[in-house]
Amino acid sequence: MAGRNGRTVRDLRRANRTAVLQRLYFDGPLSRFELGPATGLSSGSVSNVVADLVADGLLEEAGSVDSDGGRPRTLLRVAPGSGHMIGVDVGETRVRIELFDLSLTELARAERPLEHQRYDVEVIVGHIRDGVAEVLAAAGIAPDRLLGVGIGVPGIVERDPARGAVVHGQTIGWDAVPLEALLRDGSPLPATVPYLIDNGAKTLGQAEMWFGGGRGARNAVVVLFGSGVGACLVTPDVDSGRAVEWGHLTVRVRGRRCRCGALGCLEAYAGAESLLARWAEAGGTPPRDTDEEGALTAMLAAAYPAGDAEADPVARAVLDETAEYLGAGLSDLINLFQPERILIGGWAGLQLGPRFLPAVRRHATAYALRHPAEKVTVELGRLGPDAVTVGAAILPLADFFARGGRRPEPEPEGPAPAWRTALAERAPH
Repeated sequence: MAGRNGRTVRDLRRANRTAVLQRLYFDGPLSRFELGPATGLSSGSVSNVVADLVADGLLEEAGSVDSDGGRPRTLLRVAPGSGHMIGVDVGETRVRIELFDLSLTELARAERPLEHQRYDVEVIVGHIRDGVAEVLAAAGIAPDRLLGVGIGVPGIVERDPARGAVVHGQTIGWDAVPLEALLRDGSPLPATVPYLIDNGAKTLGQAEMWFGGGRGARNAVVVLFGSGVGACLVTPDVDSGRAVEWGHLTVRVRGRRCRCGALGCLEAYAGAESLLARWAEAGGTPPRDTDEEGALTAMLAAAYPAGDAEADPVARAVLDETAEYLGAGLSDLINLFQPERILIGGWAGLQLGPRFLPAVRRHATAYALRHPAEKVTVELGRLGPDAVTVGAAILPLADFFARGGRRPEPEPEGPAPAWRTALAERAPH
């Protein structure tokens, strides 16, 4: 039965379960008494919801605390082993797959390097499938225990009713790749285990907002700085974040050609791939027998050598110029969105951060409007190089919470019953 606002009793129960699960997840352990004010539910509703969640195995006792003159109050928490998620980071140098329990404790991981066939779609799909099977076997987790597989990818992700998530990755040569359908075709996972795919900058942003440097902020921008650059915008209107193609903002008219094919993009100056190319073009000597991460390490060592060794002036000049480009790019984010915080993550951002951050802050402030620049802080992300993978695992976790802690039900086999077909035909279109 639906109420005046169109919500059914089932909708209310799901919303109440979601409220209790999320409050215990982020702020627990809590007692039933504390859950009332924390969720806005009555004591009767809290008791009913808690009883349901305990019966489903989602909550467990976590000790007790003394009450004022009464019996000790039992503390409750979300049971870590009551569900599992897999997070996948389709990165620039590798595909990383990690298995987590409900508390986001890592249980197993697998990595597949990306070399000559770097972004071949079949190779990526194979790496993801093999990695999922490997981490499940390593932890002894049955596939049907998964809440889902979250995947962070470079590019724009759209949802197609027939094909699911479709990836438009211009910089990696992906043109409308139906990644979800490709993964589902022949998948060893049950049909009830979803593949949830989103932009890697957004999954990074989601992780930092839930567990890292973005906690407590209403307006934030989380920057992914790797081979290329991207960003995730979080506002009260978009609390789960929205990926923005910040790396393809034009910073120099008729400038360097970007991987996307356009001229003068920020990524053509600030991404790690272009940074190393500019070092070589200016006369530097990047190592040829290593990947981008190793080459960037070598560049930093050349620009800032240990002890009394002489610094490479070419490497230092390219890094200084890159810091200015990044700062100028951040100033556009500051002027456009006026965030409280900007967090810089990604493998290159974290590697360069300790050296880069003061100069990047200085340039961002110099190029931005004074009023919003005075209100923003620019810091490094706190979750390290695994943040994209953690954020990808949050995708199925957030979906699980939104459904009140219930798993998707399998689609019924065979034709729909006549009454359901009749109702569908009568529904307004």
